[in-house]
Amino acid sequence: MKLKKTAILILLSAFVIKSNAQEVKFPAFSAEAHRGGRGLMPENTIEAMLNAMKIDGITTLEMDTHISKDGKVVVTHDDYLSPAFMLTPDGKDIPATDAKKYPIFGMNYDEIKQFDLGTRNYDLFPQQKKIKTHLPLLTDLIDAVQRDIKTNKRKQFFYNIETKCSESGDGITNPKPEEFVKLLMEVIIRKKVDDFVVIQSFDKRTIQLIHEKYPKIKTSFLVANKKTYEENIADLGYKPFILSPVWQMVNEDLVKKAHADGVKIIPWTANTLADIQKLKALNVDGIISDYPDILVQAK
Repeated sequence: MKLKKTAILILLSAFVIKSNAQEVKFPAFSAEAHRGGRGLMPENTIEAMLNAMKIDGITTLEMDTHISKDGKVVVTHDDYLSPAFMLTPDGKDIPATDAKKYPIFGMNYDEIKQFDLGTRNYDLFPQQKKIKTHLPLLTDLIDAVQRDIKTNKRKQFFYNIETKCSESGDGITNPKPEEFVKLLMEVIIRKKVDDFVVIQSFDKRTIQLIHEKYPKIKTSFLVANKKTYEENIADLGYKPFILSPVWQMVNEDLVKKAHADGVKIIPWTANTLADIQKLKALNVDGIISDYPDILVQAK
Protein backbone atom coordinates (compact mmCIF):
# COMPACT_ATOMS: atom_id res chain seq x y z
CA MET A 1 0.00 0.00 0.00
CA LYS A 2 2.85 2.39 0.90
CA LEU A 3 4.53 1.72 -2.46
CA LYS A 4 1.24 2.31 -4.26
CA LYS A 5 0.77 5.69 -2.50
CA THR A 6 4.35 6.66 -3.39
CA ALA A 7 3.76 5.78 -7.03
CA ILE A 8 0.59 7.88 -7.08
CA LEU A 9 2.42 10.85 -5.55
CA ILE A 10 5.19 10.58 -8.16
CA LEU A 11 2.62 10.52 -10.96
CA LEU A 12 0.80 13.53 -9.50
CA SER A 13 4.09 15.42 -9.15
CA ALA A 14 4.93 14.68 -12.78
CA PHE A 15 1.50 15.94 -13.82
CA VAL A 16 1.95 19.18 -11.85
CA ILE A 17 5.40 19.76 -13.36
CA LYS A 18 4.06 19.11 -16.85
CA SER A 19 1.10 21.44 -16.24
CA ASN A 20 3.39 24.20 -14.97
CA ALA A 21 5.68 23.80 -17.97
CA GLN A 22 2.69 24.24 -20.28
CA GLU A 23 1.44 27.21 -18.26
CA VAL A 24 4.67 29.20 -18.54
CA LYS A 25 5.43 28.60 -22.21
CA PHE A 26 6.46 31.89 -23.78
CA PRO A 27 3.76 33.29 -26.09
CA ALA A 28 4.01 32.48 -29.79
CA PHE A 29 3.39 36.21 -30.26
CA SER A 30 4.19 38.43 -27.29
CA ALA A 31 1.68 41.30 -27.28
CA GLU A 32 3.16 43.71 -24.74
CA ALA A 33 1.57 46.65 -22.96
CA HIS A 34 4.37 49.25 -22.78
CA ARG A 35 4.62 50.56 -19.22
CA GLY A 36 1.27 48.86 -18.72
CA GLY A 37 -0.24 50.68 -21.71
CA ARG A 38 0.46 54.33 -20.99
CA GLY A 39 -1.72 55.47 -23.86
CA LEU A 40 -4.68 54.40 -21.73
CA MET A 41 -3.57 54.58 -18.07
CA PRO A 42 -0.88 56.28 -15.95
CA GLU A 43 2.37 54.55 -16.82
CA ASN A 44 4.07 51.84 -14.76
CA THR A 45 1.23 51.69 -12.24
CA ILE A 46 -0.63 48.73 -10.81
CA GLU A 47 -3.82 50.17 -12.27
CA ALA A 48 -2.28 50.20 -15.76
CA MET A 49 -1.18 46.57 -15.50
CA LEU A 50 -4.59 45.40 -14.28
CA ASN A 51 -6.27 47.32 -17.09
CA ALA A 52 -4.00 45.78 -19.73
CA MET A 53 -4.84 42.32 -18.41
CA LYS A 54 -8.49 42.88 -19.32
CA ILE A 55 -7.62 43.38 -23.00
CA ASP A 56 -8.07 40.09 -24.81
CA GLY A 57 -4.88 39.19 -26.66
CA ILE A 58 -2.36 40.94 -24.41
CA THR A 59 0.15 38.39 -23.12
CA THR A 60 2.90 40.45 -21.50
CA LEU A 61 3.19 43.37 -19.10
CA GLU A 62 6.18 45.59 -19.89
CA MET A 63 7.61 47.80 -17.15
CA ASP A 64 10.70 49.65 -15.91
CA THR A 65 12.54 49.43 -12.62
CA HIS A 66 14.78 51.71 -10.57
CA ILE A 67 16.34 51.27 -7.15
CA SER A 68 15.47 53.67 -4.33
CA LYS A 69 17.88 55.03 -1.73
CA ASP A 70 16.71 52.39 0.75
CA GLY A 71 17.25 49.54 -1.71
CA LYS A 72 13.66 48.98 -2.86
CA VAL A 73 12.85 47.98 -6.44
CA VAL A 74 10.51 50.73 -7.70
CA VAL A 75 8.50 50.45 -10.92
CA THR A 76 9.25 53.65 -12.84
CA HIS A 77 10.98 54.73 -16.04
CA ASP A 78 12.61 58.09 -15.31
CA ASP A 79 15.70 58.71 -13.20
CA TYR A 80 13.88 61.61 -11.53
CA LEU A 81 10.24 62.23 -10.61
CA SER A 82 8.89 63.78 -13.79
CA PRO A 83 7.40 67.28 -14.03
CA ALA A 84 5.57 66.08 -17.16
CA PHE A 85 3.09 63.85 -15.36
CA MET A 86 3.66 63.95 -11.60
CA LEU A 87 2.54 66.23 -8.78
CA THR A 88 4.06 66.92 -5.37
CA PRO A 89 2.47 65.36 -2.27
CA ASP A 90 0.43 68.54 -1.79
CA GLY A 91 -0.87 68.36 -5.36
CA LYS A 92 1.30 71.03 -6.97
CA ASP A 93 3.18 70.90 -10.25
CA ILE A 94 6.87 70.09 -10.20
CA PRO A 95 8.51 73.12 -11.87
CA ALA A 96 10.66 72.41 -14.91
CA THR A 97 13.54 73.94 -12.96
CA ASP A 98 13.15 71.06 -10.48
CA ALA A 99 13.36 68.36 -13.18
CA LYS A 100 16.33 66.82 -11.35
CA LYS A 101 15.32 67.66 -7.80
CA TYR A 102 13.81 64.27 -6.97
CA PRO A 103 16.11 61.38 -7.96
CA ILE A 104 14.63 57.92 -7.38
CA PHE A 105 18.04 56.66 -6.27
CA GLY A 106 18.34 59.56 -3.80
CA MET A 107 14.97 59.09 -2.06
CA ASN A 108 13.54 56.48 0.29
CA TYR A 109 10.45 54.72 -1.06
CA ASP A 110 8.13 56.05 1.66
CA GLU A 111 8.90 59.56 0.35
CA ILE A 112 8.57 58.58 -3.33
CA LYS A 113 5.17 57.03 -2.67
CA GLN A 114 3.72 60.36 -1.52
CA PHE A 115 3.98 61.93 -5.00
CA ASP A 116 0.86 61.88 -7.18
CA LEU A 117 1.08 59.99 -10.46
CA GLY A 118 -2.01 60.05 -12.61
CA THR A 119 -4.08 63.18 -12.05
CA ARG A 120 -1.95 65.71 -13.94
CA ASN A 121 -2.82 66.11 -17.61
CA TYR A 122 -0.19 64.44 -19.78
CA ASP A 123 -0.07 66.10 -23.20
CA LEU A 124 1.59 63.14 -24.94
CA PHE A 125 -1.29 60.83 -24.03
CA PRO A 126 -4.58 62.77 -23.99
CA GLN A 127 -6.66 59.56 -23.78
CA GLN A 128 -4.94 58.51 -20.56
CA LYS A 129 -7.43 57.97 -17.75
CA LYS A 130 -6.98 60.32 -14.79
CA ILE A 131 -6.66 58.57 -11.45
CA LYS A 132 -4.70 59.45 -8.33
CA THR A 133 -2.06 56.80 -7.78
CA HIS A 134 1.66 56.42 -7.08
CA LEU A 135 4.86 54.68 -8.19
CA PRO A 136 4.55 51.10 -6.93
CA LEU A 137 7.10 48.67 -5.58
CA LEU A 138 7.74 45.71 -7.88
CA THR A 139 6.73 43.40 -5.04
CA ASP A 140 3.32 45.06 -4.72
CA LEU A 141 2.79 45.08 -8.49
CA ILE A 142 3.55 41.36 -8.80
CA ASP A 143 1.26 40.60 -5.85
CA ALA A 144 -1.59 42.55 -7.48
CA VAL A 145 -1.12 40.89 -10.88
CA GLN A 146 -0.87 37.36 -9.50
CA ARG A 147 -3.88 37.94 -7.25
CA ASP A 148 -5.91 39.19 -10.24
CA ILE A 149 -4.88 36.12 -12.28
CA LYS A 150 -6.05 33.82 -9.50
CA THR A 151 -9.25 35.72 -8.68
CA ASN A 152 -10.38 36.09 -12.28
CA LYS A 153 -8.99 32.74 -13.47
CA ARG A 154 -6.86 34.44 -16.13
CA LYS A 155 -4.00 32.88 -18.05
CA GLN A 156 -0.53 33.55 -16.67
CA PHE A 157 0.87 36.83 -17.98
CA PHE A 158 4.55 37.35 -18.62
CA TYR A 159 6.53 40.21 -17.08
CA ASN A 160 9.02 42.09 -19.26
CA ILE A 161 11.07 44.04 -16.72
CA GLU A 162 13.64 46.63 -17.74
CA THR A 163 16.60 47.63 -15.60
CA LYS A 164 16.95 51.41 -15.88
CA CYS A 165 20.63 52.01 -15.40
CA SER A 166 23.77 53.08 -17.21
CA GLU A 167 27.50 53.21 -16.65
CA SER A 168 27.39 57.01 -16.51
CA GLY A 169 24.65 56.78 -13.86
CA ASP A 170 26.52 54.41 -11.52
CA GLY A 171 26.36 55.84 -8.00
CA ILE A 172 24.32 58.83 -9.24
CA THR A 173 21.00 57.60 -10.63
CA ASN A 174 21.48 53.86 -10.13
CA PRO A 175 23.57 51.39 -8.16
CA LYS A 176 26.30 49.34 -9.79
CA PRO A 177 24.87 46.53 -11.95
CA GLU A 178 25.81 43.82 -9.41
CA GLU A 179 23.67 45.49 -6.74
CA PHE A 180 20.82 46.25 -9.13
CA VAL A 181 20.66 42.62 -10.32
CA LYS A 182 20.89 41.29 -6.76
CA LEU A 183 17.97 43.40 -5.52
CA LEU A 184 15.84 42.72 -8.61
CA MET A 185 16.40 38.97 -8.61
CA GLU A 186 15.67 38.75 -4.88
CA VAL A 187 12.17 40.06 -5.60
CA ILE A 188 11.59 37.86 -8.65
CA ILE A 189 12.74 34.69 -6.90
CA ARG A 190 10.90 35.49 -3.66
CA LYS A 191 7.69 36.07 -5.58
CA LYS A 192 8.21 32.85 -7.58
CA VAL A 193 7.68 34.47 -10.98
CA ASP A 194 11.10 33.64 -12.44
CA ASP A 195 9.59 31.16 -14.94
CA PHE A 196 7.57 33.92 -16.59
CA VAL A 197 9.94 36.86 -16.46
CA VAL A 198 12.08 38.48 -19.13
CA ILE A 199 14.74 40.96 -18.00
CA GLN A 200 15.51 43.56 -20.63
CA SER A 201 17.98 46.44 -20.73
CA PHE A 202 19.92 48.90 -22.83
CA ASP A 203 22.64 48.44 -20.21
CA LYS A 204 24.22 45.21 -21.38
CA ARG A 205 26.03 44.80 -18.04
CA THR A 206 22.85 43.84 -16.16
CA ILE A 207 21.67 41.22 -18.63
CA GLN A 208 25.21 39.86 -19.00
CA LEU A 209 25.25 39.33 -15.24
CA ILE A 210 21.84 37.65 -15.30
CA HIS A 211 22.93 35.43 -18.20
CA GLU A 212 25.97 34.39 -16.15
CA LYS A 213 24.44 34.02 -12.69
CA TYR A 214 20.83 33.12 -13.52
CA PRO A 215 21.08 31.29 -16.87
CA LYS A 216 17.46 30.10 -16.77
CA ILE A 217 16.15 33.67 -16.75
CA LYS A 218 15.17 34.99 -20.18
CA THR A 219 16.99 38.16 -21.24
CA SER A 220 16.33 40.80 -23.88
CA PHE A 221 18.83 43.29 -25.33
CA LEU A 222 17.26 46.67 -26.05
CA VAL A 223 18.88 48.53 -28.94
CA ALA A 224 18.39 51.76 -30.87
CA ASN A 225 21.37 52.17 -33.18
CA LYS A 226 22.65 51.69 -36.72
CA LYS A 227 24.57 48.51 -35.97
CA THR A 228 23.87 45.28 -37.83
CA TYR A 229 22.31 42.27 -36.15
CA GLU A 230 25.77 40.65 -35.95
CA GLU A 231 27.35 43.75 -34.44
CA ASN A 232 24.72 44.04 -31.70
CA ILE A 233 25.04 40.36 -30.78
CA ALA A 234 28.84 40.64 -30.75
CA ASP A 235 28.56 43.71 -28.51
CA LEU A 236 26.41 41.80 -26.04
CA GLY A 237 28.68 38.76 -26.11
CA TYR A 238 26.00 36.07 -26.19
CA LYS A 239 22.74 35.27 -27.97
CA PRO A 240 19.85 36.56 -25.84
CA PHE A 241 16.37 35.11 -25.78
CA ILE A 242 15.17 38.37 -27.40
CA LEU A 243 16.72 41.21 -29.35
CA SER A 244 14.44 44.21 -28.84
CA PRO A 245 15.13 46.99 -31.35
CA VAL A 246 13.37 50.31 -31.78
CA TRP A 247 10.71 49.44 -34.35
CA GLN A 248 12.24 51.52 -37.14
CA MET A 249 15.30 49.22 -37.14
CA VAL A 250 13.27 46.16 -38.08
CA ASN A 251 13.48 44.76 -41.60
CA GLU A 252 13.21 41.36 -43.22
CA ASP A 253 16.96 40.74 -43.09
CA LEU A 254 17.17 41.46 -39.34
CA VAL A 255 14.29 39.11 -38.55
CA LYS A 256 15.69 36.30 -40.72
CA LYS A 257 19.17 36.52 -39.18
CA ALA A 258 17.79 36.54 -35.64
CA HIS A 259 15.49 33.60 -36.29
CA ALA A 260 18.37 31.62 -37.83
CA ASP A 261 20.15 32.11 -34.49
CA GLY A 262 17.09 31.17 -32.44
CA VAL A 263 16.73 34.78 -31.23
CA LYS A 264 13.30 36.42 -31.07
CA ILE A 265 12.68 39.95 -32.37
CA ILE A 266 10.29 42.07 -30.29
CA PRO A 267 10.40 45.74 -31.32
CA TRP A 268 9.34 48.85 -29.41
CA THR A 269 7.29 51.12 -29.36
CA ALA A 270 4.85 50.83 -32.29
CA ASN A 271 1.66 52.78 -31.69
CA THR A 272 -0.29 53.00 -34.93
CA LEU A 273 -2.27 50.24 -36.59
CA ALA A 274 -0.30 50.70 -39.83
CA ASP A 275 3.09 50.36 -38.12
CA ILE A 276 1.96 47.36 -36.08
CA GLN A 277 0.62 45.61 -39.20
CA LYS A 278 3.87 46.35 -41.05
CA LEU A 279 5.88 44.73 -38.26
CA LYS A 280 3.61 41.69 -38.06
CA ALA A 281 4.04 41.20 -41.81
CA LEU A 282 7.79 40.96 -41.18
CA ASN A 283 7.15 37.99 -38.88
CA VAL A 284 8.32 39.59 -35.61
CA ASP A 285 7.81 37.58 -32.42
CA GLY A 286 5.95 40.28 -30.55
CA ILE A 287 5.44 44.04 -30.32
CA ILE A 288 5.64 46.50 -27.43
CA SER A 289 3.01 49.25 -27.65
CA ASP A 290 1.65 52.15 -25.60
CA TYR A 291 -1.77 51.25 -26.99
CA PRO A 292 -2.51 47.60 -26.16
CA ASP A 293 -6.05 48.06 -27.49
CA ILE A 294 -4.71 48.96 -30.95
CA LEU A 295 -2.05 46.25 -30.78
CA VAL A 296 -4.57 43.43 -30.42
CA GLN A 297 -6.66 44.74 -33.34
CA ALA A 298 -3.83 44.28 -35.85
CA LYS A 299 -3.93 41.13 -37.98
